Amino acid sequence: MKETYENQISFPKINSAGMEIILEYIYTGSVKKESLTKDNIIEAFYAADYFQLSDLQDFITKTIKSTNFVKDYSPELLTKVSEIMPLTEDNIILILLVETVANLPLNSIEFGRLSITGLKYLLSITYEKETPFATQEYEVFRYSAILAAKQVSDNVYRNLMERLPTLDQIENLIEVENKLLIDHQKVTKELEPLVKYIDFKRIKTHILANFIEPLGIIPTEIICSAYRNTALLSNYNLSDFRGKAINESGYVWDET
Repeated sequence: MKETYENQISFPKINSAGMEIILEYIYTGSVKKESLTKDNIIEAFYAADYFQLSDLQDFITKTIKSTNFVKDYSPELLTKVSEIMPLTEDNIILILLVETVANLPLNSIEFGRLSITGLKYLLSITYEKETPFATQEYEVFRYSAILAAKQVSDNVYRNLMERLPTLDQIENLIEVENKLLIDHQKVTKELEPLVKYIDFKRIKTHILANFIEPLGIIPTEIICSAYRNTALLSNYNLSDFRGKAINESGYVWDET
């Protein structure tokens, strides 16, 4: 156990689903693939890590990679990881899930599948890194803000959905509503853990001015810093994407 050398042994919160896998492994020396489900596989990995069962960890990792768990449930699994594991860049399951979700356009992930903490893990690990990323930075902000609004109320969520169009919709808009978002302070508080991992300098200035700043949910100093950065780098075409952009065919563009 990881606490072997401490004076007082304390056990982490490992639910029964995770412990069932550990017991199956201890008593039989193996685990059947069908014993692992989307509901217990993260808990099982966490328990195996705690009890230092490296062979079981390897088996779970291979199972995740070789089945549809990652393909079908990566946002939910990343959410689960964020609930029970610390944010570290040497966690192979966390990195696998982050890389998988990063390859999905955030707009394709229904609200409710990825938690704010799960999104924080995704954005923090990919922030200012060369990880291939499928979502333009405005859409990163949009998804983050709407997810934060959803934590406040359905009314605020619907209002922000109307106030923050997708990039495709922005091109066809004629009028823009220029007033504070209802309950903007509550949304600001929910959004706070994500803001420092959103690269606002990658968002076009007219979008910052017309759609983001009027909401009153981003600190003024962050908006001003983005404007200043754009002014200083006026001759440098900064990509809309963090990391390396991914086109519709799944190929990575080498953009910076």
